[in-house]
Amino acid sequence: MIQRVQTVFMLLSVLSAVSLFFTGQDVEVFNLSGLMNIICIILVLIGLLSIFSYKNRKRQLLLNTFSIAINAVLIALLVYWLQTLSGGISFPEKGIEPAFPSIAVVCLFLANIYIRKDERLVKSVDRLR
Repeated sequence: MIQRVQTVFMLLSVLSAVSLFFTGQDVEVFNLSGLMNIICIILVLIGLLSIFSYKNRKRQLLLNTFSIAINAVLIALLVYWLQTLSGGISFPEKGIEPAFPSIAVVCLFLANIYIRKDERLVKSVDRLR
């Protein structure tokens, strides 16, 4: 059952965390250089755990919700970092980092919608038996 639509959305969220890991190497949030890398690794591990726990839909929903919360905190940290950078808004390399967690949040919301849809389908089939 790994070939479901929600798995594609969860994989896209994992890929966005991996891309943030590689593009956010120069991000200094609260003068902690390893914070971004640790958060990205945690997001990748939670995403992979969620992908491979396809038999337990409640756990997938919980892990995705937890990942959405971590991504929201990450967006807030990155926006704070962007506000404290010098160089103004026209600085060309400024602003790509918050796009990755935003994409991940949207993908995880869509994955949760499809997981709930599967859960309702399974419950309706169980009622017919």
